[in-house]
Amino acid sequence: MATKQNTNLQAPDGSYYVTTTDGAGNLSGIGAGLNPAGATVVTSSSGNVAASAATATLAGTAGKTTYISGFYFTGGGATGASVVNGTITGLLGGTATFNIPVPAGATAGVVPLYIDYNPPLPASAVNTSIVVSVPSLGAGNTNAAVSAWGYQI
Repeated sequence: MATKQNTNLQAPDGSYYVTTTDGAGNLSGIGAGLNPAGATVVTSSSGNVAASAATATLAGTAGKTTYISGFYFTGGGATGASVVNGTITGLLGGTATFNIPVPAGATAGVVPLYIDYNPPLPASAVNTSIVVSVPSLGAGNTNAAVSAWGYQI
């Protein structure tokens, strides 16, 4: 069966994801193609928020374990510079914390954070959600967004 390369999936930062499909159109590149047989792909995004928490939840499902394959965070600056701590909860082994330096100036942007987990990280138990959350970037912040992806099996 022939393979086809697709470059029409745009990432939040304007770049493009590259995936491949087999002749039947089944995704076989980054994402579903790297997931175990029988896995269901799950995604979540906070949407664009201003001066409030950005949260993406990979919801738990009865009888299945949720895995996080990665996440992406981007946002603008705030009135004053700071560092905020984002978290990933619901993971086997406990909460993971990551730092995001926030520049001064509402039009300044944070350095986007793109994390891919290889192998993906499992939830702490069956039917447990995995939540990626970043608190408000501070007063004067005009935009922030987080997206997460993974699978359930």
